[in-house]
Amino acid sequence: MIPLIERHPTRSAIIAVVAVVLLWLVFAVWPESLEEALGRKKIFLHALLNGITLGALYFLVASGFTLIFGLMRNVNLAHGSLYLLGGYIGFEIAEWTGSWLFSFIVAFVAVALVGIVLQYVVFRRMEGQDLRQTLVTIGISIVLADLMLWIWGGDFYQILTPEWLSGPVETFFVSAVRSSGEPVYLTYPFVRLLILLASVVLGVGMWLVLSRTRIGMLIRAGVDDRDMLAASGVRIQLLFLGVFAFGAGLAGMAGVVGGTFQSLAPGEDIRFLLASLVVVIVGGMGSIPGAALGALLIGLAEQFGSVYVPTYAVVFTFLIMVLVLAFRPQGLLSNR
Repeated sequence: MIPLIERHPTRSAIIAVVAVVLLWLVFAVWPESLEEALGRKKIFLHALLNGITLGALYFLVASGFTLIFGLMRNVNLAHGSLYLLGGYIGFEIAEWTGSWLFSFIVAFVAVALVGIVLQYVVFRRMEGQDLRQTLVTIGISIVLADLMLWIWGGDFYQILTPEWLSGPVETFFVSAVRSSGEPVYLTYPFVRLLILLASVVLGVGMWLVLSRTRIGMLIRAGVDDRDMLAASGVRIQLLFLGVFAFGAGLAGMAGVVGGTFQSLAPGEDIRFLLASLVVVIVGGMGSIPGAALGALLIGLAEQFGSVYVPTYAVVFTFLIMVLVLAFRPQGLLSNR
């Protein structure tokens, strides 16, 4: 940490100032002048938590995408369709069995099987041919979108959470102070906090696997020089098949989360594909911590933009991407 501060003193000072201001806004009691400028503190805290939990959803989608695109160099522009397909499957399973948790398992396995088919039929035959992969997966995404429109129609679907997860929970954030001096604590949906915690655990687990285990070493070695790794006796195609299936399964599982947070409808596949692309560009290709940071920044930018400047909310997302491409094109947390 200290060598990093010595190398980048200005950047470190800016980050420290931003962190102090943000902590003050979150934990301090707002004066009336600040509430007149920014609105009630409760609105700010809701936007903050909504941005963080939306970032968790974007991370679930983008983490699978960064494995497939960032590590394996497979241009899978059908990734958003895998997200929406997983959401629809999770909705059907939840309606049929009444089990919200079981829908995650089925969506993960079903979409992972679709990912295996894509890797074996499409990407195995087009290794290193980025343009062909792009065109073919765009065609696949169009076909999948039409099939899902044919099966589920153009209606909006919502995956209901179980009773033990429904309802708000009281947090430790003080949103206001009564005239008697008693603090008012912010309440927030419990299911969103639980999924945020699960996303953090999943992200840490993926990072540990990729950076601390033999499987992660083999994946990184196969990306750098697959011919040499194959010559050493490793079944490289089987390894990449497993990675692709896991990344696709994460997208399917994220579809269940998205159906719980928001809703499922035609067009969500394009939205989350674009979000995944932006997150990977901002965070850095193949970087799990980068995907987490990029998803957090994009989620916060969307939510704060929609609350305070709704007319230009979409601009903030692409402004972040443009700034990263201009000053650090390899991404915030990638050295490549």
